[in-house]
Amino acid sequence: MSDVGDPAADPRLAGGAPKPRPYVLTINGGSSSLKFALYPVSGPSEPIASGRIERIGRGESRLVVSGIGGTGRESRDVEAPDQAAAAMLVIDQLKRDPGLDVIAAVGHRVVHGGGEFNEPMRVTPLMLDQLRRISPLDPEHLPGEINLIEAFGGAVPGAPQVACFDTCFHRTIPRTAQILPIPRKYWGLGVRRYGFHGLSYAYLMEELERIAGSEEARGRVVLAHLGSGASLAAVRESRCLDTTMGFTPASGLVMGTRSGDLDPSLNAFLANAEGMTPQQFHRMVNQESGLLGVSETSPDLRDLISRRETDLRAAEAFDVFCYRVKLGVGAMAAVLGGLDALVFSGGIGENSPEVRRRACEGLEFLGIALDDMRNESGEPMISTDASPTRVRVIRTEEEAVIARETIRLGIEYR
Repeated sequence: MSDVGDPAADPRLAGGAPKPRPYVLTINGGSSSLKFALYPVSGPSEPIASGRIERIGRGESRLVVSGIGGTGRESRDVEAPDQAAAAMLVIDQLKRDPGLDVIAAVGHRVVHGGGEFNEPMRVTPLMLDQLRRISPLDPEHLPGEINLIEAFGGAVPGAPQVACFDTCFHRTIPRTAQILPIPRKYWGLGVRRYGFHGLSYAYLMEELERIAGSEEARGRVVLAHLGSGASLAAVRESRCLDTTMGFTPASGLVMGTRSGDLDPSLNAFLANAEGMTPQQFHRMVNQESGLLGVSETSPDLRDLISRRETDLRAAEAFDVFCYRVKLGVGAMAAVLGGLDALVFSGGIGENSPEVRRRACEGLEFLGIALDDMRNESGEPMISTDASPTRVRVIRTEEEAVIARETIRLGIEYR
C-alpha cells in the first residue's frame, strides 16, 4: 500500500503507471477499543477488509483482522497503550497488503456532537477546538475520539477526515423531549437529552425502507440497538421523536457495564453512606454496573445466559435487562401513538432469540405476535404473518454510513 493521501499525487501515476485504487478508512473508536473497515471509493456497500483492537490502554491488547493480505482472519496480541498507538497499528496492518493502494479519506464515528454539530462535517482545527470544549459532556468517549482523529491526521497526512456524529439522528426530537426538568440555566451549558447510536439508527432506517418499503419505514417504528451499549429510538415519518439515552450514553436501558436510568438521589446516598466521590460514582455507573454489577461476574449476556440455571445473580441480570427493554418499547410506542414495526439490532438484538422473545412477552396489546421458529432461527422477520406489528431483525452497519458520508464530504467535494 502506498503512503496515503491524494490519489492524484501518487508517484505511480508517472510514466503511464496504472491509476491507484483509492479507499476510505472508517474508524469507530470506543473508550478502550477501535474498530476499522476499508471501503472502495467506487462503492461503499461492502468493506474489503475490517478489524478491531481490543483492550486499548488496559494491557493484553488484541488485534483481530479479516480480508487483509488474503490470509482470512488473523488474531494476535499487540501493544496498544493509547489511541495513537492503536492508530499506528491499523496503518501498519493495512500496509502489509500489497493489493491495497491509497487511503483517500478517513471517516470517524464521534459519539457526541453536543448542540454544535447536527450533521457530518469535514474535520478542521476549529472543529477539534470545539470538540475539546464540549468534551465534559462525554468524558468517556470524546477525549479518545479526538486523540484518534489527531493520530490518523498524523499517520495519513494527505487524506481529509470526516466526523460523523451519533447525536445527529436525534436532532428532530421535540424540545419537550429534550428538556431535563432541572433549573433552566443549565440548558445554556448544554445539559439536555441528546440521544446516541444515531449512525446505527440511520442505517437501520435505510435498510427497513429497502427491505419493507416506504410505507412501513414511514410508519410508527421502534428501533432496538441492543449490545454492550443499548438504547431504543421512536421514529415516525422518518423523524426521531424520542430515545432512551439522554444526556450521556450511560442513561436509559441496562447495559453491559452501564447502569441506565437511576434515581438521582443515589449519588448523595452513597456519598453519605460510603464516602463515594463524584468520580467514583461516575466510574461505578459507567464501568461497574449494568449486567456486570447485577451479576457480579460478567457484562457479556452470553455468559449470563449460559449460567442462569445455576446462578441466581446471572438469572436476575438477564431478567432485569429484558424487563427494561420491554418497558422501553412500551414507552416508545406511547410516544408514537402505537406501533407498526419493531426492529432488533446490535450484538444482542441480532443474536439472542431469548432476549427478543422475553422483550416481546406481554406486548401483544401492541399487535406483536412472534413466530417462535422464525425467532429461534434468527430470520429477517420473526413475527407471524398475521401479526399487525412487524418484528424484524436487521444487522446494523455503522461503518457503511461513515464510509458514505466520508466519500461525500471528503472526496466528492474536494
